[in-house]
Amino acid sequence: MKTVRRLLPSSLAGQIILVVAIALFVAQAVNFAFLYRERERQLLAIASAPAAARIVDAIEGRDRSLDRMERISWSAAAPVIAGRRRPDIEQRAGTMLENAGLEIRSIRAVEQERPHHDRDWREGRGRFMHGFRPPRDALYLSVELASGRWVTVQTRLPRDPPRFLGWLVGQTLVLYVIVLVPLLLVGRRIARPLDDLTRSAEQFATTGAADPVMERGPGDVRRLTTAFNAMRARLLAMLTEKDRMLGAIGHDLRTPLASLRVRAESVEDEGERARMSETILEMSRMLDDILSLARAGRSMEPVQKVDLAALADAVVEDFVELGAKVDMTETARTVASVKPQLMKRALRNLIENAVKYGDRAHVELVGDTREVRIDVKDDGPGMPEDRMADMMEPFTRIEESRSRDTGGAGLGLALVRAIMMEHGGELRLSNRPEGGLCASLVLPVTAVD
Repeated sequence: MKTVRRLLPSSLAGQIILVVAIALFVAQAVNFAFLYRERERQLLAIASAPAAARIVDAIEGRDRSLDRMERISWSAAAPVIAGRRRPDIEQRAGTMLENAGLEIRSIRAVEQERPHHDRDWREGRGRFMHGFRPPRDALYLSVELASGRWVTVQTRLPRDPPRFLGWLVGQTLVLYVIVLVPLLLVGRRIARPLDDLTRSAEQFATTGAADPVMERGPGDVRRLTTAFNAMRARLLAMLTEKDRMLGAIGHDLRTPLASLRVRAESVEDEGERARMSETILEMSRMLDDILSLARAGRSMEPVQKVDLAALADAVVEDFVELGAKVDMTETARTVASVKPQLMKRALRNLIENAVKYGDRAHVELVGDTREVRIDVKDDGPGMPEDRMADMMEPFTRIEESRSRDTGGAGLGLALVRAIMMEHGGELRLSNRPEGGLCASLVLPVTAVD
């Protein structure tokens, strides 16, 4: 079933053409069956009528010339004629003779095929187009009369010329061209605006912005495009207003945080001052993470061609200078089109988690024909398999308490996932066989230059 589905066209135009083509084929098959049946009936009538007419003429004594030509013979017993019996002709001829008022006891129809050589047929092929008929078979119709005598008539059966099937095939091909070519043009006219609409929707889902779609195609498609453009404009207005509101909230919150930081410096108790400064710093980081997550997909940072190996090495060096246990495997130069600051932030969040929960972090750049990954591995306890998807949701932590000693607010992995989605990639988590967690920044190969 899956193989059949893969062979079927996935586009709207392709599926419409396939359905119409199948419908035409079925209709032509039914038409062929009726035509073939009617042609067989006509051929049966053509084969039976002359023989029955000659028997009637012979019995009534009106066809003496055929006696001299030995095409009609009389006998007291059923003649033995080699060949293939034709029950259909027997039934048809018997009905004709009964309608003519003859009383018959039995009837036999035998067909003798007369072989023809290929050379003779090739020579006659040209004449066939000008009225030449192919060689015909002989038909012997024997009838036992009520008096006990047998009368046998010889006629010829025309061979069924091959032009009937060829004509039907040609008609089908012409019908396919007449119906499917305009349908293909109409399907493409419908599919093109739908493709534009799909690309715009995908772009909007990835980047949070997209150009309006040109309104074209049939009326239904144009109305759909108009509704999409209106929805896009409204969503962009809402997102712009959201960014403006978040900017104002961030500015308003940073001001009292800065004031608290100044006041904390005046606290005489050194331990209390340090705890207050740490709390203020944590609040500032949380605010930055919330604002970054809320603006995910609408970053104003331009896309640049960056060497991912050099980018990762720079982030690792920053941690090494701070005394963290972080190392990186040397890899070849890999250039990709990314937003550098966002990629650094995503990698920094993963390394911070690896150092915090796994004591150390090992960074490695891996690439193949399908994707490029920046793996961050640690030696920690890993993560429950059934919780990995939940851990990428905002404000989700393995340790459910809100204690500052057990981790942050649960925004780190959610922010990393949002950054990777903005790049058309993904965040992938997996437990290492030797122990620990492997968090991977995965970019599609299309992003690599």
